[in-house]
Amino acid sequence: MLTYSFDDLRSESLYLYLYKCIKNDILDGKVKAGEKLPSKRSFAKNLGISTITVENAYAQLLAEGYIYSLPKKGYYASDISEKAVFPANVPTNPENFTIAANPAYRFDFVSNRNSAANFPFSTWTKLMRETISEKKEELMTGAPSGGILELRAAICRHMKQFRNMDVSPEQVIVGAGTEYLYGLIIQLLGREKIYAVENPGYDKIVKIYESNGVKCKYINMDESGILVSGLEESHAQIAHISPSHHYPTGIVTPVSRRYELLGWAARSEERYIIEDDYDSEFRLTGKPMATLQSIDVSGKVIYMNTFTKSLASTIRISYMVLPPRLLERFYDKLGFYSCTVSNFEQYTLASFINGGYFEKHINRMRKFYKSVRDKLLGEIRRDSMAGRIEIKEEDAGLHFLMKLQTGLSDEAFLQRASQNGIRLSCLAQYYFGEPPEKTEHTVIMNYSGLSADEIEEAVACLRQCM
Repeated sequence: MLTYSFDDLRSESLYLYLYKCIKNDILDGKVKAGEKLPSKRSFAKNLGISTITVENAYAQLLAEGYIYSLPKKGYYASDISEKAVFPANVPTNPENFTIAANPAYRFDFVSNRNSAANFPFSTWTKLMRETISEKKEELMTGAPSGGILELRAAICRHMKQFRNMDVSPEQVIVGAGTEYLYGLIIQLLGREKIYAVENPGYDKIVKIYESNGVKCKYINMDESGILVSGLEESHAQIAHISPSHHYPTGIVTPVSRRYELLGWAARSEERYIIEDDYDSEFRLTGKPMATLQSIDVSGKVIYMNTFTKSLASTIRISYMVLPPRLLERFYDKLGFYSCTVSNFEQYTLASFINGGYFEKHINRMRKFYKSVRDKLLGEIRRDSMAGRIEIKEEDAGLHFLMKLQTGLSDEAFLQRASQNGIRLSCLAQYYFGEPPEKTEHTVIMNYSGLSADEIEEAVACLRQCM
């Protein structure tokens, strides 16, 4: 007769606990296939529980196929040896799995997190309340696959004002993050195409393409951006680039190279450029460069941007602008997709843009980041280590490069920084293949998550690392 202890029952119901005990014995082979289980009455008496409890446990086991019943004979253990295979030494209980936590850093110069103090919570809360109050019907109505027209029109007005882009709301496709939109582009343009990415570059883009079965080619860069000669030699049809502010080098592609790139795309029907404009709002000196999309007359540029940089990294709302020639193909081929951003978030963001709050927020954040950058650069240049440091590409985006004179290898320097509570990355880490020797000892200083109050101490810690 099977016997179980109920001492470790905790808050679990009695029948569920008994069901798990019997199930585990069947899975472990303690109860053999075809072995008869005790009758409900005798089992209940032996365990000191009610017959109803045993009956409920047996009913659950029966429903899931762990046991079977024969009329007037009783319950028997099922043979599941060929139905379930449990690899040796692999825990089957989810509680046994752990996710490694990122170490805590005092100063993080890598992540793109935003400070809670900089998010316009009061305005956002007010607009959320208004959305719930005024758009009850709209919130319960399915959005078009490209997103709610009100938000797409607001994005168009924003792009016209800030980037001088003339696009229609129909061209705008809204999605939950650029990673999702990359997947749509792959389906739209085809997995058989060769996609070119910048070298060095953001490795997550490559991971997304490769996970979608796409072949990538790494194209080297010079001081003006991606090399057009490299694109030609690669036989790629799609070029994924960030000409307004390249990550990680900080290069801003000049207009002459931009026209070269558009010329490359125009020479073949199958060629397109994906223009990733991820942090264009934060050019801190001078006016932003014109986008490729705004000077493209051949309809060859797919423009992409996101609100994760300008609002918060946890607001997963991004958008792309398709050239007219791809619109019909998109809706014919992918129009069955539902928009991945909720109506509630879309209407709230539309109100945020239309009410002028987004413009005010961008202006405030640009001023804030400029003050952080200036204070950080000033502290570095006043420090005793200043003679061993060269600063590059500090005028656009939210990071700059810092070339160090040190006898330490990049790996040793990063390890020492980590031990001092500083999270850093080096330019050489972003190369596909062997990095050039000139990139050694070049640190990427992403200051988007840094506050002005932390700067003095952060610079002192950097000095200790050197």
